Amino acid sequence: MKKYLLSLFALLLPLLNFAQEAQEMGIDEKIDQVFGDLTGWFVTAIFYQIDFGGGVKVFWVLFPLILGATYFTFYFKGINFTGFFTSVNIVRGKYDDIDHHESLVGAGDSTPGGDNIETIAVEDHEGEVSHFQALTAALSATVGLGNIAGVAIAVSIGGAGATFWMIVAGLLGMASKFVECTLGVKYRDIDENGTVFGGPMYYLTKGLKSKGLGGLGKVLAAVFAVFVIGGSFGGGNMFQVNQAAQLFEHMTGGEESFISGYRWAFGLVMAILVGIVIIGGIKKIAKVTDKIVPFMVVIYVAASLFVIFANYDMIGDAFVQIFNGAFNPEGVAGGAIGVLVQGFRRAAFSNEAGVGSASIAHSAVKTKYAASEGMVALLEPFIDTVVVCTMTALVLVITGNVTSANAGLSDADAILLTSGAFESVISWFPYVLTVAVVLFAFSTMISWSYYGYQGWAYLFGRTKKVEYIYKVLFCLFVIVGASISLGSVIGFSDAMIFAMMVPNMIGLVILAPKVKAEMKKFMNAIKAGKA
Repeated sequence: MKKYLLSLFALLLPLLNFAQEAQEMGIDEKIDQVFGDLTGWFVTAIFYQIDFGGGVKVFWVLFPLILGATYFTFYFKGINFTGFFTSVNIVRGKYDDIDHHESLVGAGDSTPGGDNIETIAVEDHEGEVSHFQALTAALSATVGLGNIAGVAIAVSIGGAGATFWMIVAGLLGMASKFVECTLGVKYRDIDENGTVFGGPMYYLTKGLKSKGLGGLGKVLAAVFAVFVIGGSFGGGNMFQVNQAAQLFEHMTGGEESFISGYRWAFGLVMAILVGIVIIGGIKKIAKVTDKIVPFMVVIYVAASLFVIFANYDMIGDAFVQIFNGAFNPEGVAGGAIGVLVQGFRRAAFSNEAGVGSASIAHSAVKTKYAASEGMVALLEPFIDTVVVCTMTALVLVITGNVTSANAGLSDADAILLTSGAFESVISWFPYVLTVAVVLFAFSTMISWSYYGYQGWAYLFGRTKKVEYIYKVLFCLFVIVGASISLGSVIGFSDAMIFAMMVPNMIGLVILAPKVKAEMKKFMNAIKAGKA
């Protein structure tokens, strides 16, 4: 008996110590510290910076993202540029006639152990969402706080010239999105109810198996699934609602705000709204995002254009600053390379091209040609980075908010910097921006819930019980994220999102020839004018 009591005491002692320390420090701080101690090695490894001297430090994760995007741009003969108008026409529905859904052999490979070709058309299912809905669902996960706060940080550190390299990175990233979303459709699974399961988990497993690398594919797919689940709870959930709650509290009176001390209530309301949407699956998510995303982007771009044209006499000078700053920066940390790094970093962190997340949403599209959805997906980095991020940068440059004094801002402070830049021309716009940020956060959360669930279903099965366990957990994390400040948790979850890039990029490079074959098939169908 004494032995059991001693064993029990040995187990309880660390918990008692934790409780005592938590009481002294505050539970938030203690959880943050413990979590940081446990996961710090992982965050450090993913966000390790290679020091090139002269103040230039580059995250290693940028290299595979940028080099991969450059490789795909050349391998597919500039598809990001030559395929642009075709992509717009697909979204407009111009080629719907050659993509008609009947019981024909179309996009997809056979499910392991099955006899049928895996395609919506063969199984008499239409799929779940349209090209436009798939685009907005994926965009809702990338267009968000990074476009507002992240750009402010980039131009504060890298100067106006960072904008130029941000645009270049966005244009290159279009090729990566094309590759991963084509593969997402080609190797998707569809169950007997017509529910689509797709993304890197499936093209890594089935695609690499077709190349004789089945073992590697299974390992990479499992690793990706773990990372996407972690990323969905953190960067795709807790970070979003935490930043939205902070800005909402600031704009409604700061410490005097009616939600001050009750941010959990803000989280509860968001959790209920998120829960209502995500219980319905990708169809419900797409119906919400195809209304929210265009509305948000139009409002934001319109306000940006108003600020820009209200200072029309400064437009020319702004572009001169951006171009000169890109190649001949003055007084900016790290010189020209430092400016390039800031631009590329922000673009990569904003549009997630090469991370693999967007291919999960695009997999659910109604199409017979895998490459048609890859073409649609390449519009994402263009809208997200080349349009929205550039608008933010121009507003900041024109209103004189690009100063080194603003370097090192947190995302919450950077949002206020962008808000102030708009306020200098449109006095009431910060309130509109607050609503936009809450909507950005909401749309990002519902899309990332779908990404995380797909990883969850891959690992634990596709039963209703498994599905609802994940979705309830996701909604609980919304409340937690709004209520507390857990820097280490957010750092860890962000690291998981960029860790997704490692298994994904390996698969993309190996499977690029498969994508080229799919592209040829679709382009031939367009030329022939029939399926």
